[in-house]
Amino acid sequence: MKVITIKQPWATLIAKGYKEYEFRTWKTKYRGDILIHAGKKIDKKAMERFKYLNLEYPIGKIIAQATITDCVYVDEEFAQKMYKKDPIVYKGLISKDDWDGYGFKLENVKEVSPIEVNGKLSLWDYGYENSSKIDGD
Repeated sequence: MKVITIKQPWATLIAKGYKEYEFRTWKTKYRGDILIHAGKKIDKKAMERFKYLNLEYPIGKIIAQATITDCVYVDEEFAQKMYKKDPIVYKGLISKDDWDGYGFKLENVKEVSPIEVNGKLSLWDYGYENSSKIDGD
């Protein structure tokens, strides 16, 4: 199954349903199921911003499963729309004039029992031999 590694707190915000898009500078044609891996790197400013949620932020673990249903170009209009939807989560979506990026639409998100595994760049594969470890119930 495909996996995407995401810094904390963003991975947990996806797993808990606060964030519905993952933003990258590259686009993907991939549509389908994906595992959300909380990487070992942390966005310290964002962690402070979401401290009030009192969530746990595991690192180095697969924590959720979702479906990528779309990949959209993030222009200023899209960024404003997302900011209006949730100004705390989407604050600073486009913070530089030269930012060029995409949003991966994530649906059907469900938490899974955490699985410790090292992350990788881009979309990567988690072996099917390990799929029996994934338990979303």
